[in-house]
Parts: sequence; C-alpha cells; structure tokens
Amino acid sequence: MTLSWLSIIRLGLVQMCLGAIVVLTTSTLNRLMVVELALPAVLPGLLVALHYGIQITRPNWGFLSDTGGNRTRWIIGGMAALAAGAMLAAYGVIVLETGFVAGMVVSVIAYALIGVGVGASGTSLLALLATATAPARRAAAATISWLMMIAGIAVTAGVVGAQLDPYSGALLLKIVAIVTGGALALTCLAIWRIEAGVEAQPQAAQMPFREGFWEIWGERHARNFTLFVFLSMTAYFMQELILEPYAGLVFDFTPGQSTSLSGAQNGGVFMGMVLVGVMATGFKIGSLRAWVVGGCVGSAGMLVTLSLMGHLGAGAPLMPAVVGLGFFNGVFAVAAIGSMMALAGQGRSSREGTRMGLWGAAQALAAGFGGLVGAAMVDILRAGATSDAAAFGFVFLIEAVLFIAAAVMAMRVMDRPAVPHEILVPGE
Repeated sequence: MTLSWLSIIRLGLVQMCLGAIVVLTTSTLNRLMVVELALPAVLPGLLVALHYGIQITRPNWGFLSDTGGNRTRWIIGGMAALAAGAMLAAYGVIVLETGFVAGMVVSVIAYALIGVGVGASGTSLLALLATATAPARRAAAATISWLMMIAGIAVTAGVVGAQLDPYSGALLLKIVAIVTGGALALTCLAIWRIEAGVEAQPQAAQMPFREGFWEIWGERHARNFTLFVFLSMTAYFMQELILEPYAGLVFDFTPGQSTSLSGAQNGGVFMGMVLVGVMATGFKIGSLRAWVVGGCVGSAGMLVTLSLMGHLGAGAPLMPAVVGLGFFNGVFAVAAIGSMMALAGQGRSSREGTRMGLWGAAQALAAGFGGLVGAAMVDILRAGATSDAAAFGFVFLIEAVLFIAAAVMAMRVMDRPAVPHEILVPGE
C-alpha cells in the first residue's frame, strides 16, 4: 500500500503550513525590524542565517524518525516547535521596541526554535513521502508538495501584509497567532492516519546517532549526492540577494519594477515545476536524471545571458531572461527533490529519514552560503575599478559554471548504482 493522490495532497498541505509560518519570519518580521524599528538589515539577516544553521541537525531528526518507527509525531512536534518559535519571534520584535538586548535574546531563542521545528517536521515529512510514494508518482509528489509550499508562502505574505496595516504590536501578535495556530491545526488534520494507512516500513535498529550517521555517510551514492545537493543549491541561491540590485543599478529598474521582476521569476519557477510534474509523471517523458541535468544546463545558459545583457544597459530584455532563469530553476529544483525521494531508499534499509536529513542539511547550508558568497563577491568587485555590469556579470558567470559542474556531477551520481554495504570509516 502506497500513498494515494489524496494522501499526497494532504502531505502537501503540511508543506504549505511550513511555508506559511516560515515566510512570517523571513519576510514580515524582517521588514518590521528594518523599517518600523530602523534596525540595520544585517540583524534580521543574521537571525535568518541562524535558522538555516540550526538545520544542520536535520540528519539527527531523520535518524530519530527512522529508529522511532513513527514519523507522524515528529512532523506534528516539529510544526508545534515552529509555531512556538514564530510566536516568540513576533514577541521579540515587540520587545526590541523598548529594549535591544532583551529583544535580541528573545529573537535568537525564537529563530533557533524555528530552525529546530523546520528541521524536525520538514525532514520527517520528506522521509514519509520518500518511503510511501510509488516510484511512478514521485515527480508529481515532489511537484505537488513544493507548489503547495510556494502557495502557502505567497498567500500568507499577501494576506498578512494587507491585514497588518496600520501596524501595532497587539495586531502583529494576533495575526501571527492565527497563522501559527491554524497551521498547526491543519497539520494535525492533514497528517491524521496517513502513516497508518500505508504499508509499514521496517524500523531501523537502535544505535547511537554517530554510528548511524557514519553508516549513511559511508554509502558512496549518499555521500556523492550530498555533495551534488550542496554544489547545485549554492549555485541556485547565489543570485538570491543580487538579482534585484542588478536590475536597479544596471538597468535602472525602480523598486516597484524590481519587485515585479522577482514575482515574474517565481512565476517561471512555478511553470518549470508544473512542466516536470506533468511530463515526467503524466506522460512518462524523460527521467528525473535527465530533467535535473536539463534544468542545470538551462539555468547556466540563462545566467550567461544575464551576464552578457549587462553590457546593453537600460532597455535590454531583462524580464524574459529572468523568467527563463526561474523556469529552468524550477525544472532543476523539483526534479532534484524527486530524485532525493527516489535515492533515499537506496542503500541500507530503514535509513530514508537519515538520508533526507543529510541532504536537507546540505541544502540549508548551501542556501546561507550561496547567498552570502554571491553578495560578498559583488561588493568586493564593485569596490574595485570594475563597473557594476561587469561585477554582477562575473558573479553570474561563476554561478553558471557551478550549474554546469552540478549537471556533470548529476550524470555521474544519479547513474551510479547503490553500494549498500560500502563503509567509509571515520578518519579515512
């Protein structure tokens, strides 16, 4: 017995709840700190980086769900921790209005709790999808879950933004309480009896986490795929913080136009994800490996186009190029997620959660690292004698090279058969 389409959609609702809560901390609270409280932008940036850094614990959460035999409790427990962290983060914003040190202490604890919640709930959810989804449905399952997460992010950001005006601390707490409470309740309803309705998976043997982790790291395919995830996601996130400044400095886009540009890019991501889900699952066209490679190569091509376009300046067709970048990013991302779900079951049995946690940790670290490196490289190059167009263009070219390297690595990693008992001893 595997997951029905209805069950896959129900698990997608959990992903939607994750996105709805996380966007409060990365968007709404970020804006309040910078605009209403006039704090340096680096402070919320560091708090968001903290929540990414905490997600290095994802392998541990995955291991616990493997050995505990009940992923549902970790999904619900993680969502509860995430909801509590978001409420505490909102309270931290209010405390910051009157006391900086106390507010930062509250905020640091809150964002650490958010990282724990995302790691526990998200990793266990993906492990459940990986173990209980029929192979033919994995691409569609990845598409559904990620599109629903994007929907949760978009709808929450829009509705909360509209309801928060005029701003007050009491209104902020009320809105965050509604979102977090609703997300937790919906998660409990959506996940109810799903795990019990699929074929029971063998439970991993009890052992110390360190021993279990080294067993998985010793599997060549798991280790190589971890490196692929980190490399490809670093490339994916390098443009995260520099695309809108590029549009403004080089192409004279207004703030409103650059915001529209970001929205158009997300629209391209949406189209790319839908295409892979429909073609790979509905029409059985192309393997996940082929879609991953195609998405990486296409992303590299669009980044080269963006780099060359900088020399044209204002009036260049930037919007179509950015939509194209988003499209190929979406193709790559959803195919990579589907591949994770397929590869999670290779190697030792009952270790899907640990593998998904390992790859999730690599993705989280790459998100923070890629954005930081991209922004830092642009700042360094602009500080020299290089023009703005050349500075941004060089970073885009570096990103394109990383995507090509990721495509080459995907062809090797995803084509290699699993070696279940190949162990790498720590220190070798």
